[in-house]
Amino acid sequence: MSALLSNVELPYYAVIFTSQRTIGDQGYGQMADQMESLGQDQAGFLGIESYRESSGAGVTISYWKTLEDIRQWKSNPVHQIAQDQGKAKWYQSYSVKVCKVERAYDFEHEDIE
Repeated sequence: MSALLSNVELPYYAVIFTSQRTIGDQGYGQMADQMESLGQDQAGFLGIESYRESSGAGVTISYWKTLEDIRQWKSNPVHQIAQDQGKAKWYQSYSVKVCKVERAYDFEHEDIE
């Protein structure tokens, strides 16, 4: 968990999207930015974290208040276009997991001098 969610009331939900990208951008970066912006405007959106390795492997975790918020996001017409394009040209493979977060905590190391 990141400090991004440190004040969010439990429980909430995490959608874990792991993927292997295809080679080349093919408009992926622009669409990813658009999806992040669109997601932030959705009811129940709490935050997002994303990591990508140079090999193309990546993980994106989006956080939501309810399962219904996640269903609404999945059925968003613009998000559905992005999903279709992802299957057609951006992803070699992917996996989606929806998890209920019942406990969360943080640790931050302070610099030692």
